[in-house]
Parts: sequence; C-alpha cells; structure tokens
Amino acid sequence: MTNSNGKILVTGGGGYIGVVLAEELLKRGYAVKLLDTFYWGMEPIKNIKDKVEIVQADIRDVGKEVLKDVSAVIHQAGLSNDPMAEFNPEANFEINTKATKRFAQLCKENGVKRFTFASSASIYDKGLLAEDILQDENSKVSPKAAYSTSKYQAEKELLKLADKIFCPVIFRQGTVYGFSPRMRYDLVVNTMLKTAMMINKLLVFCGGEQWRPLVDIHDVAQAHILAIESPEEKVCGQIFNLVYKNYRVLELAHWVRKALREIKDLNPEIEVDYSPRKDRSYRISGEKIKKVLGWEPKISVEESLKDMIKKIEEYSYTDWLNPKYYNIEWMKLLNEVVELQKKVKRIF
Repeated sequence: MTNSNGKILVTGGGGYIGVVLAEELLKRGYAVKLLDTFYWGMEPIKNIKDKVEIVQADIRDVGKEVLKDVSAVIHQAGLSNDPMAEFNPEANFEINTKATKRFAQLCKENGVKRFTFASSASIYDKGLLAEDILQDENSKVSPKAAYSTSKYQAEKELLKLADKIFCPVIFRQGTVYGFSPRMRYDLVVNTMLKTAMMINKLLVFCGGEQWRPLVDIHDVAQAHILAIESPEEKVCGQIFNLVYKNYRVLELAHWVRKALREIKDLNPEIEVDYSPRKDRSYRISGEKIKKVLGWEPKISVEESLKDMIKKIEEYSYTDWLNPKYYNIEWMKLLNEVVELQKKVKRIF
C-alpha cells in the first residue's frame, strides 16, 4: 500500500480525467500534486486550486524535483486520441511512449514505487469488419493506429521496469464518458449528447453497428485510486481492462434520447447513415479486475447522461462549438498562435 504521508502526483492533472481524479483523491484525504501544461488554462481546477500543489510543465521536460514528497504517481498525461496522434505522430510518440518511459524510470530511480498508467482499450481494435470477439488482457493485440500503438509501446516499456522496487499498474481504459470541469465533446457519448442538445438530432454512422467499451469518468478515477491502495502482490506489473459495458453505437443513441426525454423533455431524431466507412469496433472483458481487486464499475451511461445534462447547463458549457471542448481543435489553434508569435512580437 502507498505511503499515506506522501503526495499523490497526477500527471495530466488539468485534463478531462485528471481533474476528476484530483477531486476524488482530495475527498479521500490525500495530499495531491498536479503536473500539467495547463494548455486549457486553470479554470477547470478553480474549485481545487487552493487545495493542491501545482506544477506547470511538460512531462517531457520535468526533472526529479517534481517527485519531492511524492509517494505514488497516477500517470494521465499524454496526447489523448486518434486525431491528436495523427496531427503530429512525432509528438504523439515523444509524449505517449518516450516521455512515459523516461518519467517512469525517473520515478524508479527516486523511490516512487507505485505508478498507474492510463493506457487505452483501443489497442484491441481490429476494425469494423473484423471478427466480433470479446477480448481480455491475454488477447493478442497488434495496434496499427499511431495513438493505440504509442500506448501499447508505453505499456511494454513499463512492464520491463516492474520489479521489487517499482510497481507499475496498467489500465486499458474503455472510451470514457461523463462530466468533467475540463469538459470534452469529442468522446462518443459526450459527442452524441452535445449534438442532440445543439441541433435536436442524433447522428449515427455505419448503421450504428460499431461496438464501444465504455466506462464513466468517476469509475476510472476510483480504479486508479484502488490501484495505489491495493497490496503490491495483486497489482505489480498487471494489466486491467476498465469497462462498464460494451455498447453498440446505435444503442447509445437511444440511451441519449431517453435521458433527454426525462430531463429536458427533448425528443431528438435519430438519423442513421448506413454508408460504409472506416471505424473502430471492439468489445473487451472487465472480469479480471473484478476477480483480482473486487472492483466493479457503478455508473451507467444513463445515470451519467442525466448528470451531464444538468451540469452542462449549471457550468454554462453550452457554447457547443468552442474549440476548448475538442482536443484536436484546441491544439491546432494553440499551434497557430505559437507560429504567429514567432513572427509577431506583441499583440497588444
């Protein structure tokens, strides 16, 4: 079990999952340190800013000083989806693979033993036309996309470091849904809800036949916390899938409509496009973590949708097309600003 006297360092602590993780750790009485570039600003952590230690830095550049007083690391930092990886494959590999390996080695060399890693269930994807099978942690994987490949390579580097003095724990997270103060509308459930609230329609592609393993953001946070609290012999060098349930995309559209009917009396039309197109499709098993750690997800898509509907309006996150809700659009915008600033000394 982790040294309760030390701080828990959440890398990517200003991100979609990181902010929720920080909130959950604080509720449990942990001292928390957040490491992030904070490209999305400090607004998402405004409610906890005075309760945590903040380190604003790039995971690729930090030194051992960031690990002072740290007893465990929850590593969420990284480029977070296919569009981001494809926009800059080199940066994707540097951040998701090389920086993860480097930072884990830094932790090992400086006495930080417990290290959880946010990998991705997308490494199981074989495409919409592949055989439909339920995959577990022992299934053979050979990811092709830049994002999933970078995550899988990072997993392998972490497992090489596992021994008596370093205990990495890998989570292959299904596609996450749910509200976060650093909200995203580029995740399948969140995207569907945003579109339905914006134009009163639900757009479904490929006939909605695609499978997605899904898990709520709070369940993800609880799993990482459990991993830093569990006995070493149960978690060291282990890979766990995180999934609430596997859903077909068309089924998700009906859950979104149901939630909107009940909460806002809206009845969005479901438009199904059956045109063939390339898309991901895969199902995963969550039995291992249930058997080994007794962890079971608690928050259904329906429950999470109802919570999102209320909080989106409470937080006024209804400027639907604002690029800050879409990781790739925001990063493209920041990149343009950086390039512009190289040529222009000042704006005002």
